[in-house]
Amino acid sequence: MSTPAMSILSNITKFVVNEGNGVKGLADLGLDTLPEHYIQPREERQCLISSNVEPEESIPIIDMDDPKVADSICDAAEKWGFFQIVNHGVPLRVLDNVKEATHRFFGLPAEDKIKYSKENSPTNSVRFGTSFSPKEEKALEWKDYLSLFYVSDDEAAQLWPTVCKDEALEFMRRSEYVIWRLLEALITRLNVKEIDETKEMLFMGSKRINLNYYPKCPNPELTVGVGRHSDVSTLTVLLQDDVGGLYVRKKDEDSWIHVAPISGSLVINIGDALQIMSNGRYKSIEHRVIANGSKNRVSVPIFVNPRPNEIIGPLPEVLESGEKPIYKQVLYSDYVKHFFRKAH
Repeated sequence: MSTPAMSILSNITKFVVNEGNGVKGLADLGLDTLPEHYIQPREERQCLISSNVEPEESIPIIDMDDPKVADSICDAAEKWGFFQIVNHGVPLRVLDNVKEATHRFFGLPAEDKIKYSKENSPTNSVRFGTSFSPKEEKALEWKDYLSLFYVSDDEAAQLWPTVCKDEALEFMRRSEYVIWRLLEALITRLNVKEIDETKEMLFMGSKRINLNYYPKCPNPELTVGVGRHSDVSTLTVLLQDDVGGLYVRKKDEDSWIHVAPISGSLVINIGDALQIMSNGRYKSIEHRVIANGSKNRVSVPIFVNPRPNEIIGPLPEVLESGEKPIYKQVLYSDYVKHFFRKAH
């Protein structure tokens, strides 16, 4: 190993976090072995050993043109918490463009990306980072990200990075109708008649889009791209590339299912907020991303969330029949703060 590389490895935090090189910067060094900071505890590494993976099972694949699509969505939300949709109406061009924009952003020099770090970003709405919560984690995740909280088109035009803002905004805009269709189907089974202005703020009062980058890893069996977690969202709409690596925990079981990429599809999962609002009918399921030893991977999730100042709890419509609430009422921003204070 060269002397410069050894010097970098002696202070990973400085190189990866403080100087903005991220995990991509480490990967670009051509390392033969994984730095110890990224070696996950044995119990985490064993979560995806071959005996725990269901090789022939798949989450549901739902055709949005199917006349029975609403029932399929609700059934999948109850049984799996995850499903893939095809024929959703978001043009393939838009999907390809935002993936290319993700590669462009992470291909920028470190001095350009560091402008959007927590310490340097001109706004809390734009955040470039690495891993999930480096200060809290026993072992770091092999991932860099750019997180973009949507406030308005004007703010995005002014403050989001130029190399990716148009493509990220277009993906968000083109996904709005899909999100409405999904939520309209899901609320019907919860006895909610319509998404009025109040319900709109509760279900989807805020949105965030992330651009995720998972570089090729020298020892993928020793680390993770993203540790196991569930999302805090109402819904998550995920675009993944053709590399693969997303695994979903099978409900109530200690086995995992690979979400094999389907060209042009979107992966949908229920988040904690909707599990709470549905009083547990819809499931927010643990998932994780493995590292890849031969290819770089990108993914682009849109997190559809309640407005931060909303109180979330089981919906009154769900409890009308006398069903007992299994969750308490909680301020959504408090729930999110709790989530981000700890490691995955």
